[in-house]
This record gives sequence, C-alpha cells and structure tokens, in this order.
Amino acid sequence: MIKILFFIHDLGQGGAEKVLVNLVNNMDSKKFDISVMSIFGGGVNEQFLKPHIKYSSVFKKAFPANSKIMKLFTPKFLHKFCIKEHYDIEVSYLEGPSARIISGCPNKDTKLVSWIHVEQHSMKVLSSAFKNEKEAINCYNKFDRTVCVSEFVKNDFSTILNFKKPIGVLYNTVESDFIRKSAEDADISFVDDDRLRLIAVGTLKQSKGYVRLLNVLKKLNDENYPVHLYILGIGPMQEEIEANIQKDNMNKYVTLLGYDTNPYKYVAKSDLFVCASFAEGFSTAATEALILGTPVVTVEVSGMKEMLGENGEYGIVTENDENALYEGIKKIITTPGMLEDYAERAWKRGKCFSTENTTKAVEKVLSEILKQE
Repeated sequence: MIKILFFIHDLGQGGAEKVLVNLVNNMDSKKFDISVMSIFGGGVNEQFLKPHIKYSSVFKKAFPANSKIMKLFTPKFLHKFCIKEHYDIEVSYLEGPSARIISGCPNKDTKLVSWIHVEQHSMKVLSSAFKNEKEAINCYNKFDRTVCVSEFVKNDFSTILNFKKPIGVLYNTVESDFIRKSAEDADISFVDDDRLRLIAVGTLKQSKGYVRLLNVLKKLNDENYPVHLYILGIGPMQEEIEANIQKDNMNKYVTLLGYDTNPYKYVAKSDLFVCASFAEGFSTAATEALILGTPVVTVEVSGMKEMLGENGEYGIVTENDENALYEGIKKIITTPGMLEDYAERAWKRGKCFSTENTTKAVEKVLSEILKQE
C-alpha cells in the first residue's frame, strides 16, 4: 500500500480545498493509505472527509502574520516541525506556503509532488510566500513531479521559472453523481421576480472580479435587461461589495446568498453561470455548472478554453474585460434559443468530468512516480 500525505494551507471554502476532499474521498483505499494535513484547522471542508482519511492540522486556526513568521524559519525546519511520519509520497496541494514546507523534506526516498492551481503571471507573485526568488526557485526544483490543473497554469508556471523538471496536467476531481443528486434540493432563496437568474460562485475576494461584475449588472439593468444576480460565497470583500450594491441601488436585482455547503441547488436552478475572475486555475464552480447543465459565460482565464472549447463550443468565453463580459451576457440572454442551446451543450460537456476518470488519472500518475529510478 502506498502511504501518501496531501498537505494544504487549510480546508476552507475555496475550490482547491473542495477538490482535494473530492479526490482523496474517491481514491482507492486498498491501494493508497491517505493522510491529509493542513497548516491551519477549522476549515468548513474538513467535515466532508470520509472516515478512512486520516486528517490533522498543525495549528488549530490561523494566527496573525503567520506567513511572515514562517518565513523566519527554513523549509527543512518547518517540515520537521509539521510532519512527524514517513510517507512514500508527499504532495503540496497548493502553491506557496505548503510547497515551501514540503520542499524541506529530508527523506531521500520520499517522492515529492507540487500541485499548482492558479496562474501567477510573475515571479513576484510566485515567490511571495518564500523569502526571496532564489528560495522559490530552489524549493520548486526539489519536487520530483509538478502537477498543474490546466495547460494554461502549466505554461504560466513553466515560463516564469524556466522550468525543466517533469510537469504535467491533471484536471480537478468533482463528485459528479453527488452534485446532480444534491441539486435536487428544492430549498433555495431565489426572489420570485420573473428575471433571468445569473449566478456567481466563489470567495468574495479581489481576484474573483465581483466589483466589475456588479458594474456589468448595473449596466444591464439600466438598459432594461431583466436579470438578477445571485452571489454565493463569503470573504474579505463582503463589506465593499455590499457598499457597492447600496451605492448603486442594486438591492432589487443583486442578492448575496452567503456560504452554502450545497451550491448545486442554486446553480442548477439558475439560467446562467457567470465568471468574472481576474485569475483562476481550472474553475471548479464552472465545471460544476456544466455537470448541472447550466450555461456558462466567462472571461478568459486559465482553463476556460480547455473546458469550454477554443471556439466556444460548450460555453461563451470573452476577453478578460468588463465590457466584453457585458457583451457576452447580453448576447446569450437576448439571442432567441441561445440559452437553451448552451444548456444542452453544457450538459454534454459536463459528462466528460466524471469522478472515476479524473481520480484514476491521478492514481496512475502517483503510482508512476514511485517507479522512477
């Protein structure tokens, strides 16, 4: 049996965190002895780990200035402090702090895997969790294999580091059957206003582009297009988003739903899924929308053209620009039959992201790593 550790910053509400839970829950427990460890505990996704997954956290919760404090110590010291057992494979399941710690593994017979989820664009961003650029380069080069969630992320990471070590792409694991079943829940908080329901899902943070999405909604409603935006998520920008909604008198057609462990019931009953992000990895929320047959309009970020087709076969991908997103949404809601057409295309594409296929692909790569000489 292969003893493997997945190491992550926390198991909070983010997409990568949920995807990790999906992955470990569906891996072959007869072949893999799986442990999950987070630097900080208390995340909402901890509760969804299956009983056979061994879970622990280094600290019960995050503490102020933790990233600065951890930079005072070497990766080797942090690894010794955090990880007491020996594993065949140790996986850093996010870029940044978890990668820095796993890179400090002193065991020469332990294989190290770095899992990159987000496009980073510059060395400044990529090295922000490290003491400096040199340390970031040294740490990432200590991994035996690097996995990226999309070709876009792979190209971005490889270009920044001029990376020469083994690197590949594995798509995120989603629990397709569970998603469809959960979507049948009828208990939702939509307003009965006969407007088209637009849904956005994700942490309320700058990278998700919610402020510009609100600008798009205001313009659509000012021009009398009957749309209502629902936003699922919580986060550091909540007060700013609420202030924007109040300032522009958008209360009647923008609703913040907060966090819900079952977003699928909302996405399934929405007319359109919208992504306004400045950066993504391989959007879990967009993948889930396809599985549920909900049409997708998104700005171009990592993974979207891989997911939706270079020419928009399965969804509309606009330039990463506020006005382009406005035009994309306006087109799909005003063109007769277009929403219905893309709903059928979404359903068809969603079948490709089965739990079984993505999990087996991961298991194959992990098994191959141990066979390296």
